[in-house]
Amino acid sequence: MKVTDEIIYAGVNDHEVDLFEGQYIVPNGMAYNSYVILDESVAVMDTVDAHFGQQWLANVEKVLQGRSPEYLVIQHMEPDHSANIPLFLEKYPDAKVVATAQAFKMMGQFFSLDLKDRQIIAANGDELALGAHTLQFIFAPMVHWPEVMVTYDKKDKVLFSADGFGKFGALDADEPWLCEARRYYFGIVGKFGAQVQALLKKAAGLDIAVICPLHGPVLTENLEYYLGRYNTWSSYEPESKGVVIAYASIYGNTEEAAKYLSEKLHKKGVDEVVLHDLARDDMAECVEDAFRYDRLVLAASTYNGGVFPCMRQFIEELTERNYQKRRVAIMENGSWAPMAAKTMRKMLENSKELTFLENTVSILSALKTEDRAQIEKLAQELV
Repeated sequence: MKVTDEIIYAGVNDHEVDLFEGQYIVPNGMAYNSYVILDESVAVMDTVDAHFGQQWLANVEKVLQGRSPEYLVIQHMEPDHSANIPLFLEKYPDAKVVATAQAFKMMGQFFSLDLKDRQIIAANGDELALGAHTLQFIFAPMVHWPEVMVTYDKKDKVLFSADGFGKFGALDADEPWLCEARRYYFGIVGKFGAQVQALLKKAAGLDIAVICPLHGPVLTENLEYYLGRYNTWSSYEPESKGVVIAYASIYGNTEEAAKYLSEKLHKKGVDEVVLHDLARDDMAECVEDAFRYDRLVLAASTYNGGVFPCMRQFIEELTERNYQKRRVAIMENGSWAPMAAKTMRKMLENSKELTFLENTVSILSALKTEDRAQIEKLAQELV
């Protein structure tokens, strides 16, 4: 696949993986992207996951058509992008590796390599001339590892964005970009909003025509849309108006209350109401929706004097990613000493700019007439 006349895609699709990073469900697989820049000197941008080393080398070799690369640029040291550095250096013994000092330190942790005469340590803002193409290296620490840099090709106005603007799903998967890009962002990068904002400010000073991420499709049109989404996500602003009701139910009574609230909201004209069963739904999708919408209802049973475990995990996933700037409502259930509401509120006490609704619903065991009246008040406040 041509990105431009002289920048060629050499990555691979992975339909074998079931859990990306051992935790994210990826029903349509993953893409591990690598690119080759053909000029007077040839640069290869990143490697791929260890399971696809030989396939990737064959792709690179096909692009090179007998030439040998002078440089391997490593922007990010996670193994899905760096695992094949030794394989590449063995095949191309004259090639040099370009990376940040922190990345070279990590290479020493991952591999036993002698890179004394084969390394070029990139400083922030450094440039590498390939001929007509000049690569500028821009540090992007903690997006989402400390050694990360992105690379801007001045000739073709291409930003190689490392894990930024990535998404779940292989390139041959027929699916929209937004949902899986959002789930990827909040799962993997979401904690580091301030660092993403810093990178976006740097990118604003570049004339970008193409974005080449390390996962997901090459972005060539309407770049303002993608940059705008990243600005919204990394500033923790709600993307859409709507209510997410996330519930954790043991015997179905809390679930019944959550669904009753959903019905009431629909009747009051709220079009976007998303119900998530935290014990069964993909946790990454639950987190994604909590960040997407402007209102969140937490409905949970009391458990061991606290809150049901899947709700505890959900809130921890949110707070780990700096959940903020939302309206939050709480519903609890308990048969003798309801503690879920107190526990959930305490877990969120350090989160910024959360507004807790006045009406907290507290149910004793099963939904009754007086509980429905409480939920009616909560629904009205949510509207």
